[in-house]
Amino acid sequence: MARKGGSALRRARAWLPGLLLVTPSIIAIGVFVYGMLGWNFSLAMTDKHDEVSEGNFVGLQNFVDIWDEPRWHLSVNHAILFTVVFVLGALVLGWFLAFLMEKGIRGEGTFRAIYLFPMAISFVATGIVWRWLMNSGQDERAVGLNRLFDVVGLPQWAWFRDQDWGMAAMAIPAVWQMSGYVMALFLAGFRGIPEELREAARVDGCTEWGVYRHVVLPLLRPVTLSALIILGHISLKTFDLVMAVSGKQIITDVPAVFMWVAVFDFHDPAKGATIASYIVLSVAVFVIPYLIWSVRKERRS
Repeated sequence: MARKGGSALRRARAWLPGLLLVTPSIIAIGVFVYGMLGWNFSLAMTDKHDEVSEGNFVGLQNFVDIWDEPRWHLSVNHAILFTVVFVLGALVLGWFLAFLMEKGIRGEGTFRAIYLFPMAISFVATGIVWRWLMNSGQDERAVGLNRLFDVVGLPQWAWFRDQDWGMAAMAIPAVWQMSGYVMALFLAGFRGIPEELREAARVDGCTEWGVYRHVVLPLLRPVTLSALIILGHISLKTFDLVMAVSGKQIITDVPAVFMWVAVFDFHDPAKGATIASYIVLSVAVFVIPYLIWSVRKERRS
């Protein structure tokens, strides 16, 4: 009995300190993340469309009814366009910068710091600067990029005020801010590929493009997937950048802005919770498959 008691005590000493260390974080996450998510979903299933009523359970009625609102369709379309331009732009630019850095250019540390610097800035600060750069004033009233285009003889744009491509322009500041982070991910991926694999491909007759196509790019798939997940979930819940650049304008409306308007301008908690629930579900579409893939990969290794 004494041996069993001593063995149990030793096992407890092995895992108990770690458990005590993470318990506050587990409790905080359980209450303020998953608890708040549960409360939000429960509110979205009520008819509490004002701030004074108790709200009765209506199931998924709010999730269905919101699709009858033209503004919801507009905000979803804007979010999709923003996501496509932002994710593809950041991936392509980040990969290209990492490709250049991987060649061992002079002053690599300086360039790496310059490319990563925008990530240290908040989306609010980025939005304020780019609001001036993408000012839609033209000719005599042109400032920012339109002034530059006027000087060099290029056509001037309406930028984020364009009715069709305004959200594509809205993605430009986000691409500028996050491409350095994507560059760092791809650069780490490039540097993690053994040089022996490249040399073996060259010995087999591969051109330099063939080496990248058949060796480097396939080995970068995990990095690309990680970057895609990170950028995707950032784009789907974008709010501060849009508010800093254009405010609550319909022409740049996205679900997160619509949610803010529903709750704080229209005083409709149930609608705001419904929109928030859709945002959470859209992010989960990106994150959950990635988590499943990561767990399976760890088990195989």
